[in-house]
Amino acid sequence: MSLLKGKSKYLAKMESLFERHDIYMDDVPMQHIRSMMETIDWESRLILIKGPKGVGKSTLLKQFVKLNYAEGDRHVLYCSADTGYFASHSLVDVAMRFHQIGGKRLIIDEVHKFPNWSQEIKEIYDLYRDMQIILSGSSLIQLNSGEGDLSRRIITYNMPGLSLREYILFVTGLQLEKISLDELLANPTSFCSRIRKSIRPLEYFTQYIKVGYYPFYFEREREYTLKVEGVINHIVENELVRFRNVDLGNTRKLKALLHVISEMVPYEVEIAKLSRAIGIKRDTVLKYMEYLDEARLTTRLYANLDTITELQKPDKLYLDNSNLLYVLSSITPQIGTVRETFFANQLLSAGHRVEYAGYKSGDFRIDNHYVIEVGGADKGYGQIEGIEHSYVAADDIESALDRKIPLWAFGFLY
Repeated sequence: MSLLKGKSKYLAKMESLFERHDIYMDDVPMQHIRSMMETIDWESRLILIKGPKGVGKSTLLKQFVKLNYAEGDRHVLYCSADTGYFASHSLVDVAMRFHQIGGKRLIIDEVHKFPNWSQEIKEIYDLYRDMQIILSGSSLIQLNSGEGDLSRRIITYNMPGLSLREYILFVTGLQLEKISLDELLANPTSFCSRIRKSIRPLEYFTQYIKVGYYPFYFEREREYTLKVEGVINHIVENELVRFRNVDLGNTRKLKALLHVISEMVPYEVEIAKLSRAIGIKRDTVLKYMEYLDEARLTTRLYANLDTITELQKPDKLYLDNSNLLYVLSSITPQIGTVRETFFANQLLSAGHRVEYAGYKSGDFRIDNHYVIEVGGADKGYGQIEGIEHSYVAADDIESALDRKIPLWAFGFLY
């Protein structure tokens, strides 16, 4: 009898969190579930899903609960560290009470919002070996910080925005096939033919490069640009200030840097010019470029990832995804920049190693094996002539021909 009373007491203390959990689960969109749901090993003891604001981490976690637990099941608890509750309660305290009433799976969203979160998660992990912990957090999360070193305990997944394939799913409901890069390059004609039987891919590609990367487009289409600007402002004004110690007074200059990058030609990375344009010293510009890359607002490419030195100038510089180009640039983005930004984003998001291949040797070197030149429908093989395993990714074509593959096809890698 005393055990039942004890359990009832702790259940009462948890009730406000369970009430919040139930509210969170009331309005979860279930019509489209991202393929990352299948990528994650949900049985691992400690999982972290990290990524920039707006890519759908919270939705994915709530969908996981809806798919795997009945309404009212108290063996799972979803909570957000970005709430007032955690201003007066610790993560350890919540985990202890949850465990005492038989809790098995604790899901903490936005865990980076809680001070010293890594130390508390480490303590929970060591104390409650029969309880699983699933976390989500910013791209800027660091796992090897002193006493809270979680790097050897945690399984980390990086969540990007929507691929072109996923965008088409959200628009049409069509569950089109994914394809690996090796399979695509080995037989592009067959793959493109299969996709074209279901859709006209160029129609959706044209939309995607402007508004398709962040899932919140499907909530309120008219507010998409404002929401993307909100993502940028949140990362620069809050996350970079908190997690990378950027001086609050320099956040306007960081946004100015993003604006300048949005109107640059990717292979013209002139640090001195950037430094003068925004009024920040050269080394600070390079450091800020590193932070923006970590935050998934930009992408730096190097000719050799194995020999990068600290504060080395990148060989190419892009915004992270093409949607950012259309939001940040005050002029119509150059189509060449849009194409290359799309290609780099989709390959990196699919987990590939992407390097700058060289001005006269193609745009990109992938996985130390393939060389791919990106261009329009008329792009020839001149820059990759004689290079083994080289291809052209061409815009404005629907079908593959020889080593020329439609650019849109690289949006089906994840």
